[in-house]
Amino acid sequence: MKLEKLDKRDINILKILSQDGRIKIADLARQLNLTATPCWERVKRLERLGIIKSYRAEIALQKVATQISVFVVLELENHRAETFQLFERSVVKYEQVIDCWAIGGGYDYLMQVVARDVEDYQNLMDRLLDQRMGIAHYVTYVVTKSIKSNPVPPFDMLLDDS
Repeated sequence: MKLEKLDKRDINILKILSQDGRIKIADLARQLNLTATPCWERVKRLERLGIIKSYRAEIALQKVATQISVFVVLELENHRAETFQLFERSVVKYEQVIDCWAIGGGYDYLMQVVARDVEDYQNLMDRLLDQRMGIAHYVTYVVTKSIKSNPVPPFDMLLDDS
């Protein structure tokens, strides 16, 4: 995968937008010491390149619904390509699975699930197992307390030290 070269202004645009995606271009430009047009062109370029993937609201779900967050590590029955493909095609259909990552180090996948309660979570897992998508074993970790949650990535790693 080709990595895009970003300058400090691009990185600052990403930093600001990741914290306030609704900021007006004029305000963004002012923070960057730019006029609105070049600022808008930079934002559009970052969108075209797929670096800015979307704009969305961060929702405090616990304020409107009873819910639990669960992390699940899964091991597949075998490591044939078709088993991985079947699992990946199937799991994306479940709205309660809010994130799913292929991982190394013993298990094959890590999923983050949001459910109404433990029973709702178990019903989801039963449906996943009934789908016969190749799950051999899974381990559940229920989140009891959020210590840190920050959707803003560490942008300083993008700065070129040379």
